[in-house]
Amino acid sequence: MKEILGKAKSIRELLSGAKYSIDYYQREYRWQTKQIAELIEDLTTKFLESYEPGDERAAVEGYGHYFLGSIIISDRDGQKFIIDGQQRCTSLTLVLIYLHRYLEDAEEKKQLAELIFSQRFGKRSFNLDVPDRTPCMEALYINEPYDPSDASESVTNILARFADIEEQFPDEAKGEAMSYFSDWLIENVHFVEITAYSDEDAYTIFETMNDRGLSLTPTDMLKGYLLANITDPEQRTRSSKTWRDRVAECQKWGKEEDADSIKAWLRSQHSRKIRERKRDAKPEDFDLIGTEFHRWIKNQEDMLGLAKSADFARFIDRDFKFYTAAYLRARQAGAQLTSGLEAIHFNAQQNFTLQYAALLAPLLPDDPEADILRKMRVVATFIDILITRRIWNWRNINYSALQYAMFTVIRDIRGRPAIEVAGILTKRLAEEQETFAGNERFGMHSMNGPQIHRLLARLTDYLETSSGMASRYAEYMATGKKRYEVEHIWANHADRHKDEFSHPTDFSNTRNRIGGLLLLPKSFNASYGDLVYEEKLPHYFGQNLLARSLHPTCYENNPGFLKFIQETGLPFKPMDSFRSAEMEERSDLYLRLAERIWNPEQLMEVATA
Repeated sequence: MKEILGKAKSIRELLSGAKYSIDYYQREYRWQTKQIAELIEDLTTKFLESYEPGDERAAVEGYGHYFLGSIIISDRDGQKFIIDGQQRCTSLTLVLIYLHRYLEDAEEKKQLAELIFSQRFGKRSFNLDVPDRTPCMEALYINEPYDPSDASESVTNILARFADIEEQFPDEAKGEAMSYFSDWLIENVHFVEITAYSDEDAYTIFETMNDRGLSLTPTDMLKGYLLANITDPEQRTRSSKTWRDRVAECQKWGKEEDADSIKAWLRSQHSRKIRERKRDAKPEDFDLIGTEFHRWIKNQEDMLGLAKSADFARFIDRDFKFYTAAYLRARQAGAQLTSGLEAIHFNAQQNFTLQYAALLAPLLPDDPEADILRKMRVVATFIDILITRRIWNWRNINYSALQYAMFTVIRDIRGRPAIEVAGILTKRLAEEQETFAGNERFGMHSMNGPQIHRLLARLTDYLETSSGMASRYAEYMATGKKRYEVEHIWANHADRHKDEFSHPTDFSNTRNRIGGLLLLPKSFNASYGDLVYEEKLPHYFGQNLLARSLHPTCYENNPGFLKFIQETGLPFKPMDSFRSAEMEERSDLYLRLAERIWNPEQLMEVATA
């Protein structure tokens, strides 16, 4: 080997004035929501451990530090190629772009810009320099829409992960705290940059770090500890097989899914406390299970009833087997619409991973199958109502915002019958400040586009299925060339509405209200999106029922729809024109439709079904 250099670098040192390339044969950017959410959670949690409102900016220098691992670089005559670490570096660049878009101070934006790109002769060149990603990164940086049609896997994932960052970034780190977080990120978060001066040496380092001396995972260590305490050889063999089989099932969903299933199980049944979100607060059960569950179990033998060999066997063959099976059932329902468990899928589409521990909380190993399903339905329906109400009120639904609330839910419903769970959760919803009526001005803004899409899909699908039509929810949520997009009933032409709006901002705010939005095929918007309402209206009649309901012909020879209107009393009516008064009426209609779909009375109905 030639010279090898390893140096710890802050984010500023790593990216300031440096440019990194990725070879064409490197794998695509493949991080998913889970990975980006964990990164945001880890970074913001570490930051918030030190941050106190009122701190001087200079105090950030003394905040805690965070290590993001190593990256391996091949230096080819001064040009740096990332051999290992592009997933983290790409994700970090997206976080920097998010901060740059959020912050307003010119100096703060400038220091971030220098870490995102360099500029020569008026042309930007991103510091993570991958040509086929440049147009997408440019659009994100300047906050312009980007059409992902026919885009590479990397570009598709980059756009999706940036949307995740917008959704997942916690409120506690926003506002005044964002400037402090930005300083902390670029000065107190570190990589170790390992540089080799030939590709051969760089790949040798990569293979050595990844293939030799494979470290035991927390799941491996927990397995060893539990089995070592089972003294009967035959029982140990049976328990080992139970463990091996269940872990293999979990890993079909992903390499970390076995650990996630164990965390959900232990949190659902055994977490008693959670760390307070304040400086110097110590991690509690809920937190320790999430980071070192194998050590936590060793320290909680008495509480867990792990004393004799039979106790350890029970812990695997009854508890581990039952709760991980229930977790896998929930994961399956989260990935694919499942009859009776649809709400789990809806929650999963909102990237609400906290639901899995909550779903397991009321379950008991001796529960009959009907009770297991009933309890899961109640909890999933509660979460669906809770997070949809928060979205309607422009409240965050990310891990950080709801972690404590979900912990208390888990604690309060643990091991209870379905009827009691429904009562507790109905009361919880009644105590919540967020209701649909609490925000009559709800609509789309720059950061909630995906949430609006999902909400419109639910409104549309509910109307159609309640009118006797087949569900098309999966179609409305599909990706690809035939995907659906949010359609504004008003085209983006403020000049057409001068008689009602003296300022373009007032027009834009009203145009984005929920009642002025539909979910239509992308091809529709391309063909008709710029037309005035009266010219669009005939074309709406050929679309989904929510769009068709604007057209007078929809109210003729449509018995299922007319019966739905009669039974619900919802104020559907055709609209020959669409001005501010119609926008108000339509927004009220959507609100009342939402109140039917996400009605807390469902909890008791599900519990007694």
